[in-house]
Formats: sequence, C-alpha cells, structure tokens
Amino acid sequence: MTYVVRSIEAKGDPRQAYELAKDMESFPKFMPDVQSVTVIDRGENSTVTDWVTEIDGTEIIWTEQDKFDDEHMIVSYKLIDGDLDKFEGEWIFEPTEEGCKITLTVDYDFGIPELIHLIGGVLEIKVTENSDMMLKSMKKRVEGQA
Repeated sequence: MTYVVRSIEAKGDPRQAYELAKDMESFPKFMPDVQSVTVIDRGENSTVTDWVTEIDGTEIIWTEQDKFDDEHMIVSYKLIDGDLDKFEGEWIFEPTEEGCKITLTVDYDFGIPELIHLIGGVLEIKVTENSDMMLKSMKKRVEGQA
C-alpha cells in the first residue's frame, strides 16, 4: 500500500472549487489523463462513477463510490471494482487568504506484492505525477484559465 498527499494553492473561491470537484463528469474536458467519467448512480450526497484513465499509454479502469461532505468541502472516493485492489482518498478544499488550498490524497494498492518490490518506487512516482497533473488542471479551471 502507498499513500500520496499533494496540495496546490489556487486563486479562487473554495466553494466553487469544491463544486467543480463534485462535477467529475467534466474532468475529461480539462484533465489530460482522464479519458471518461460516467455517473452510474446519483444519490443525495454521493455518486457511483465509472472511470477510464490513461497513464503512460496504460489504460486503468475502475468504479468508485464518491461521497460529498458539503459542510467541510470534502469529496471522498473509494474503489468498488476495477484494476486495483485498493484505491481511495479525498479532495479537500480549504479557504486561504489568496483563495483556496486544494489537497488530493490517494491511498492505493495494486495487489501484487512482487510488483511493489520490483517497481513500487516507479508506481509511487507515477501516482504522484498524476495527482500533480489533476491538481494543476483543477487550479487552472478554478482560476478560469482552462
């Protein structure tokens, strides 16, 4: 298992940024690695979404449960089914003097211990790079540059 935490500052309203994160279906429009996000079930404060992403030419597909904490501006996600054994984390939006701090956490496990021993460091770098790409894309979108 590996846990990655990445943050970025954005000049924008944290509530608007949070609402953008809840609109995951729009992610493919401004996040290069996200091929598609489809909402397959929508509840009052949750969704179930199907994801297709591509990292270095490798397609990764999964279904996740998304929960929305409107009061604290946190989007939590957790793998239901897919190419990984574990994939969960949060988008966290916090007010700052300049706008907002956006934090993305990713807790994942590919489920193949031998693979982790061989290329675990490379996997962590790729997850970190992908998290940074998502945060930079979110920042541009929040700041109206996308």
